[in-house]
Amino acid sequence: MALASNTDGDSSFDAELPVVEAIAEGDRYAFEEFVGRHACWVRAVIYAVLGDRDRVDDVSQQVWINVWDQAKRLRDPSRWRSWLYRMARNAAVDAGRSDTRRKKISGAVLSDAIGDGPSGQDGEDLERSEQRAAVLGAIRSLPTLYREPLVLRHMQGWSYQQISDVMGMPVDTVETRLVRARRLLREALEGRV
Repeated sequence: MALASNTDGDSSFDAELPVVEAIAEGDRYAFEEFVGRHACWVRAVIYAVLGDRDRVDDVSQQVWINVWDQAKRLRDPSRWRSWLYRMARNAAVDAGRSDTRRKKISGAVLSDAIGDGPSGQDGEDLERSEQRAAVLGAIRSLPTLYREPLVLRHMQGWSYQQISDVMGMPVDTVETRLVRARRLLREALEGRV
């Protein structure tokens, strides 16, 4: 899963209002455009909640199905960002509960990120792969309340205010959670990276 940064400012989010309204009216082209623009951060939210890269595609697909089905029910289209965040987060939480109920073991969470390494991989590449695996594993091990803002901030490039808006918490709380997340991450990686 590629977690690319979102460098768009708040104005690009506000510009989505006509697209969201068109989706509510059943415009499939507007929907495809919307998915293309926001799939990356929806995937990041799902990953932040689940911490399981193998499940992101399935849950993401369910989120987009829900968006299409429920767009007509969005009372205030100007609040689409918070609405979409909640849909992604709730779908991820539901998927996590489902996994827990079925007691699935996800032993290959990082396998597609680091692979087994090709034979002939030099020592430096192998070390980078091991470091990447350690960092992703440490992020995955963070409690959700710290992992979510960390992924949105450092993997998606969101501002504190954007995180505050979609998570429905004060900016001070976002800052506090990020400080704690970084501290926990440093502790988890101490001596490993």
